[in-house]
Amino acid sequence: MQRFLWGFFALALLLGGCAAQQAAATDNKLNIVTTTGMVADIVKNVGGERVQVTALMGPGVDPHLYKASEGDMRRLQAADLIFYNGLHLEAQLGEVLRKMNEFGVQTVAVAEAIDPGSLLADPAYPDLYDPHVWFDVTLWMQAVERVKDALIAADPTHADEYEANAAAYLQELEALHQYVLNQAAKVPPEKRVLITAHDAFHYFGRAYGFEVRGLQGISTEAQPGAADVQSLAAFIVERRIPAIFVETSVPQRNIEAVQAAVQAQGFDVRLGGQLFSDAMGSEGTPEGTYIGMVKHNIDTIVGALLEENNDNASHDNTSHDNTSR
Repeated sequence: MQRFLWGFFALALLLGGCAAQQAAATDNKLNIVTTTGMVADIVKNVGGERVQVTALMGPGVDPHLYKASEGDMRRLQAADLIFYNGLHLEAQLGEVLRKMNEFGVQTVAVAEAIDPGSLLADPAYPDLYDPHVWFDVTLWMQAVERVKDALIAADPTHADEYEANAAAYLQELEALHQYVLNQAAKVPPEKRVLITAHDAFHYFGRAYGFEVRGLQGISTEAQPGAADVQSLAAFIVERRIPAIFVETSVPQRNIEAVQAAVQAQGFDVRLGGQLFSDAMGSEGTPEGTYIGMVKHNIDTIVGALLEENNDNASHDNTSHDNTSR
């Protein structure tokens, strides 16, 4: 598949290079293509009115399994700049993007600009890093700096504008980081256990004090087996975890299988709501932005994990009232 994508891209470049240059000159904006919505959101905030941004992967799309279409390849070859996450998030497409520089198309892997000392290794492949860096807001701020630098290099005439936009956005992300810290602090430390469909939240767990368990590995290419389901169910029962979470880009049946296995062991665990992991929400919604997505996730997690405490408090009050009578 990778060989086919690369061969198709090379052909598309040869056939469409002139059209790309003409399009860029016509609208007087940088024509930017990104892979994920999270990367696109950075480019929109830093680029402002100077960029036109197209994200290949929309709401609910899993970048680990994404297969580029013919239309995608033509969008890529027409771009002035291509931004992607990197760290193997985009799998085969990521390898194609790496090689595109050989054809004179600038591609930028924003997550690979992050200090390697801050990255987490993939437990299954110790020589690779976990690519889900956007769940630690402070790490994602380093990706913002990488986007800013690339835009300035491509369009130095408007460097001051990119600098100002990036500074303003980074201030918003500082506030977002503090918001997540404050929300997380509402949950007692022993209750901060996050169970999701795949291991996308380890950066979140490290940054905000949560123990994280996923049914699947870091990549959703590895399908969970019955033993994986039973092992996670046993952990939930042992720790008496009140809620587990669905991800919008992973089939809900995977986490429902865990819920059923938990119930078979005599414990009831709720579905605590949907989290955005590898894709943001629909455009025009709060969750269709990086900041809105992060706020939705932490609010959903905290609300579901605290619900048990509220239920227990109500139960304790009721018991006390009955005893008094």
